[in-house]
Amino acid sequence: MEKNGYLVALAGNPNVGKSTVFNALTGMKQHTGNWAGKTVASAEGNFEYKDINFRLADIPGVYSLRTNSAEETTASDFISFSGADAVITVCDATCLERNLNLALQIIEANPKTILCINLLDEAEKKGIEINLAVLSEILGVEVVGVTARDGKGLDRLLESLYKVITEPSEKVPIKTGLPDEIETAVNAVEKIIEKDLHKLPPRLTALRIIEGDKNFIEKAERHEKITFSSLPEITEITSALSDSEKISDKIIESLIKKSAEIAEKTISYKKNSPYERDRRLDRIFLSKKFGIPIMIILLGIILWITIIGANYPSDLLGKILFGLGDIISSGLEKLHAPKLLDGILIQGIYKVTAWVISVMLPPMTGYNKNRKCKKYGKTPAFCISF
Repeated sequence: MEKNGYLVALAGNPNVGKSTVFNALTGMKQHTGNWAGKTVASAEGNFEYKDINFRLADIPGVYSLRTNSAEETTASDFISFSGADAVITVCDATCLERNLNLALQIIEANPKTILCINLLDEAEKKGIEINLAVLSEILGVEVVGVTARDGKGLDRLLESLYKVITEPSEKVPIKTGLPDEIETAVNAVEKIIEKDLHKLPPRLTALRIIEGDKNFIEKAERHEKITFSSLPEITEITSALSDSEKISDKIIESLIKKSAEIAEKTISYKKNSPYERDRRLDRIFLSKKFGIPIMIILLGIILWITIIGANYPSDLLGKILFGLGDIISSGLEKLHAPKLLDGILIQGIYKVTAWVISVMLPPMTGYNKNRKCKKYGKTPAFCISF
């Protein structure tokens, strides 16, 4: 633990609710959005639980720790080199199998991982059930189900985090099964380097060496102040591998296969096809026959609203605001206020602001999940504000 608290990384795929979990735990108001790659740098916040201070870092949402983009590099470097005391990996309950690919990589990088299964309410609507106890047993880590936007399950998440930090785990974290030749090579390299590694996890480092990840190896050598290339045993092992250029592909294939196996054992469906409605809409909106006409119609509606339709509420809003300005101006005149005051406050500041509001506000729409829609008595998917 550092002086200012235990460092906990918050990881996960894009658009699984990481920032919502972050805000709920830290009380900060980091902007949340429903588009991939929104978090492009790590945001950090603090919170206390049972008199222990935690520093929570919300790192970029990625699909893999294999560095093919700036976001993946940032996430991989943070998990590998930051010395985080634990990692909370947020997964989407409605597409858990896809999320397990990253979760398996993170578990190998940091055994003190907690799997946070978010959006359980959405999964329930689709008839998806996840056996959290079996999932925890298979992965060998703590697994907690939450609905972060409603705050449900966060108390159990905090308790699991406290347990992982303060108590030695009796569970053995899962290792992704690799092809025999690669698994043998990884185990051999791991035995060679583990005595020289003080901070990095030996298996993760061995995997990256076998894959030939030069970027990771260079950072690892600087981090641990050793040179892997100077160890002839490693060169001998890597050169003996057949078809070495496809090792990374084989490892990724093993991760996908393992994710599918785990999903099959832990996920059940009440409905024959929980995504039938989505598929039905896709067949309409993405079809060759209807897709382009629908797109043109929607673009036409948007253009009409922007160019013509918005003029009607703009005119109404302008009349109200400018009428109010005239009333205030008349009031100042009756009070015998200096004309300079009326010129600056009303004719200048107020009417310019009123003009901008009346022109710009009507075309604007905004997502606000906390606004209550009086007509329906519930929170709508989106609200349009005039």
